[in-house]
Amino acid sequence: MFGIGSTEFLVILVVALIVLGPQSLAGISRSLGKALGEFRRVSTDFQRTLNAEAAEAEEMQRKKESAAASVAEPLAGSPLAEVLAKADLEANTNRPSAGGDGTA
Repeated sequence: MFGIGSTEFLVILVVALIVLGPQSLAGISRSLGKALGEFRRVSTDFQRTLNAEAAEAEEMQRKKESAAASVAEPLAGSPLAEVLAKADLEANTNRPSAGGDGTA
């Protein structure tokens, strides 16, 4: 605990008992215990909030990817997709060659 052994902790406790006295040491210990409990509660709440935000961000990313995939894919097998493919094919075949003289 905090890089000190049990004997050092015991010596610190005895010195604190002598300097502060038993009544004030009990009050200080109680206050310290309450503060540590509050710190643990706050850190647990913070961790929960952080995890919830991370999960929400992942869900938003999945929704974004799903929406992008549905927009990127044409409606396969639909008449509109067939018309668009046919128009694209006709546009590519009716282009003049790069030479400009009409020969391929």
